[in-house]
Amino acid sequence: MNNPAPADSVLFEVVQPHIALVTINRPEARNAINGAVAAGLEAAVERLESDPDLWVAVLTGAGTQAFCAGADLKEVAAGRVAGLSTPNGGFAGFVRAKRSKLWIAAAQGHALAGGLELLLSCDLAVVAESATFGLPEVKRSLLAGAGGVFRLPRAVPKAIALEMIATGDPISAARAAQFGLVNAVVPASEVIAAALALAGRAAVNAPVAVRESLGVARQATEHTESEMWAISEAAFRRVLATEDFNEGPRAFVEKRPPRWIGR
Repeated sequence: MNNPAPADSVLFEVVQPHIALVTINRPEARNAINGAVAAGLEAAVERLESDPDLWVAVLTGAGTQAFCAGADLKEVAAGRVAGLSTPNGGFAGFVRAKRSKLWIAAAQGHALAGGLELLLSCDLAVVAESATFGLPEVKRSLLAGAGGVFRLPRAVPKAIALEMIATGDPISAARAAQFGLVNAVVPASEVIAAALALAGRAAVNAPVAVRESLGVARQATEHTESEMWAISEAAFRRVLATEDFNEGPRAFVEKRPPRWIGR
């Protein structure tokens, strides 16, 4: 099978009101990251961020074998490693991208190396029962330099993270759920539907309130208690200034679903 054209390497679909499905479309390469995927994921982030009517994204990989196998080693061997990152997004155009909206990983297959780093860059994850998760870089004298070596210890107990990093051995979906790495484990055929259902549960809420709440929560391990109070209070003031802040109580009093406008 030929590689898809660069424009087809990442698919962006609005599949439900306010929800986008972003698909890495290289199943023949286990959805490994090349330059076209990095550019496509960066464009997907920018599109989501710039569209006021899109509030949540689900990120998945085409096919059932792999969510993402990490860097395309053919690209690395050809000396094109620089193309696997973008200036704004870092590796895959994604792991360092500034994102205010909710991203949910939907892993129908394995998430290894840079694939796990993509999953760790998302906020939530729904995964297949058959999927595995690992950072095997040390088996090839490499380092998980796209965030894996510091994000994994934040996501699972320290001893488990260090075991995964030092041995390079993967863990099962069941263990990933046990340690809180993922939100839900379902049959592979149900991953996308379950992720979209989770996205829908978030999308019924006031979008600015969700974004501001996520913005605070994402910084929880990076600042002192006093700094977090200041960050939280500033976020609350921004929510207070929105029209949706008035709509929430009004809808409650009128006993109807709120009609959010996102500002």
